[in-house]
Amino acid sequence: MSQPARKSANLSLDSDLISRARDLKINLSRAAEDGIERAVKAERERLWRIENAEAIAASNKYVEEHGLPFAKYRQF
Repeated sequence: MSQPARKSANLSLDSDLISRARDLKINLSRAAEDGIERAVKAERERLWRIENAEAIAASNKYVEEHGLPFAKYRQF
C-alpha cells in the first residue's frame, strides 16, 4: 500500500507544548496530522448532520408515530 503524498506546512504552535512533546519523543508531524484529521472528521460529521437534519427529523417523527419498521421481527 502506498503512502499518501506529503506536503510541508508552516505552523505556529505553543513553544511549551512543543518542548513537552519533544521531551516525550512525540512525532510532531504525526501528532499534528492526527489532530487535523480528527478535526476534519468532526467538522464533516457536523456539516452532514446540518445538511441532513430535515431527513433525520422526518425519520424520527415517523418512528415516534408508527414505531420501528419490522419491530415485530426483532430478536432482542
